[in-house]
Amino acid sequence: MKLFDNIFIPFIAALALTVVGCNESKNSTKDSAESKVASNFEAPAKESTLAVEGTKTITLANGAVVTWIQDNEGKKFMPRELFSDASDSLYESLNMPAGLPASVSTFLVKTDGKYILFDAGLGAWGGQLLKRLDALKVNPDSIGLVYLTHFHADHIAGLVKSGGTGKMEKVFKNASVYAGKVEYDAWMNNIPKNDLQKNIMALYKDSLHLFAFGDSLPHGVLAMDAVGHTPGHTAFKISNLLVIGDLMHGYALQKNHPEINSNYDMDKEKSAASRKRIMQYARENKLLMAGMHLPPPGFAK
Repeated sequence: MKLFDNIFIPFIAALALTVVGCNESKNSTKDSAESKVASNFEAPAKESTLAVEGTKTITLANGAVVTWIQDNEGKKFMPRELFSDASDSLYESLNMPAGLPASVSTFLVKTDGKYILFDAGLGAWGGQLLKRLDALKVNPDSIGLVYLTHFHADHIAGLVKSGGTGKMEKVFKNASVYAGKVEYDAWMNNIPKNDLQKNIMALYKDSLHLFAFGDSLPHGVLAMDAVGHTPGHTAFKISNLLVIGDLMHGYALQKNHPEINSNYDMDKEKSAASRKRIMQYARENKLLMAGMHLPPPGFAK
């Protein structure tokens, strides 16, 4: 891959860890499992009539419209090896030997006539975001806000593209980018192999806004502490939608066993605690969860 050689190649190995488990097999057991998990989703309001592959659009309680966008191509399954916290007997009880249905997803919200994007996806590593936006007739230049749950490559690489000179350029030229200060400080100062993160943040420095947990952000978005997966991992609440980022990598397993972590979680104790707390918060407040690795269509109650 020649794209972004001077910046991105050192991160291919790291990104591979994030996107491991993507398998295009048509195995009938997998298809059945995915259908079973996805059937747990119930739309809280009317759905859009615009049929675009890899998307699902619903209306929130406040009238805002949210669209799930599948950023990965084809089907994705998280392998058993990713969940070393789970016993063999627990995993086998799911009857999903080929892997847990999942996705790499972003979410586009239209509210008050403005577009908000939650995470930017895979970018140069097979990301489908720009293709889906084009099909939805949404120009990237019309997106005014990008909220980042955390700084792993499959959530921020889609912020950039290769320009005519081969240099990295902004994808969302008119967007203000909102990132948690705890997450930003950790990646800028403490986490190794962070050139991608540093270069993207530098590119957006003039439109970058750092927030603290508990802050109320533009268009009624609340930033919530979801630390554990990364030092500043953030969930966002808007109306009756709760964007949970990477709180769950294996929904079929973790929905009933939030104590089980994925091996991507940097601090497993904090990750499990955040998962339990936020899932309980969603239940108590009757919120719809939107997760970047939930199985299609990316929503769950």
